[in-house]
Amino acid sequence: MREAKAVADGFHELYGAAPDGVWAAPGRVNLIGEYTDFNEGFVMPLALPHTAVAAASKRTDGLLRLHSADLAGPVVELRVDELTPRADAGWAAYPAGVVWALRQAGHPVTGADVHLASTVPTGAGLSSSAALEVVTALALRDLFELPLAPSEMAALAQKAENDFVGVPCGIMDQTASACCTAGHVLHLDTRDLAMTQIPFDLPAHGLALLVVDTRVKHALGDGAYAARRVACERGARELGVRSLRELPYAGLPDALAKLSSPVVRDCVRHVVSDNERVRRVVNLLAAGDVRAVGPQLTEGHASLRDDLRVSCAELDLAVETAGAAGALGARMTGGGFGGSAVVLLEAGAREPVTGAIGKAFAAAGHPEPGVFEATPSRGARRLS
Repeated sequence: MREAKAVADGFHELYGAAPDGVWAAPGRVNLIGEYTDFNEGFVMPLALPHTAVAAASKRTDGLLRLHSADLAGPVVELRVDELTPRADAGWAAYPAGVVWALRQAGHPVTGADVHLASTVPTGAGLSSSAALEVVTALALRDLFELPLAPSEMAALAQKAENDFVGVPCGIMDQTASACCTAGHVLHLDTRDLAMTQIPFDLPAHGLALLVVDTRVKHALGDGAYAARRVACERGARELGVRSLRELPYAGLPDALAKLSSPVVRDCVRHVVSDNERVRRVVNLLAAGDVRAVGPQLTEGHASLRDDLRVSCAELDLAVETAGAAGALGARMTGGGFGGSAVVLLEAGAREPVTGAIGKAFAAAGHPEPGVFEATPSRGARRLS
């Protein structure tokens, strides 16, 4: 593929030799189940065709050299035995954190030369950071012949983001990047990491799933995401459960009545109800009633907007306009505070819906959104 050759050629120009291999890991979009993964709940992501691609070679001298084709700047040189969590290394913290996590787990990673390029939009809520982490983990696994399953690579990539970079994300993004399969949406139980690949052939039903990138960059490291996690953990403690996953949907009113903080109450309401929405979507897909998934998306957006308060004006406009233009349903996806929305619609309604969203954004003075179709794609793999 062209991306592999371009990254391999870039590696050769940088380091003076051909790479030992080239690997790719995708971004993801989450169909339903938001802010549930760090509550041991359920999520339903699918991998995108957009990928982070890494050309890499093994080193044995303890030197880690990292370069991104997407950013201006020289090669970042680090020593693997001097990697320090929470040090300000910019973008390089993500692949460096993976090296650190592998070494913390006892894997003998002794250095590497890495050249990276990505087509996953950054700051769009589509897991560009997870793609970067997972492709690094996969390359190092192969280079050093490490006995790691895809789910184990995902866990180490999450550790890198949590403990090295300092973003308290759940396991969904890395697992989606490492484990999704083409043509399927991944039903993931984040408590025991049980996975079910559910067929998701929208064209067969005359449907399409669009991603609307609002161009509003989000940053989960700014504290707002972490604050929601803290509120969820407080709710679990006050209710005497290990995680909000333990709360049944039918018992939600009684649980909410026991909470004194409105912020905590709202977070608990969202997580428990979104777990229920995931359950409904699983059942709808199993029954072949794909169109009925739409209202679940719209209901989920209202919860993210009103209970969790992680939406923004641009996301709300995209969702509301899509619905008014005939979409079956829509919601923000990812961590929020910007980023993207997903829109489920009849395949023939793509032009009217995207046109309406574009006009609404122009009328509101917002930058033109990016729109593309979310095609369920392969997870991380070696290209050459």
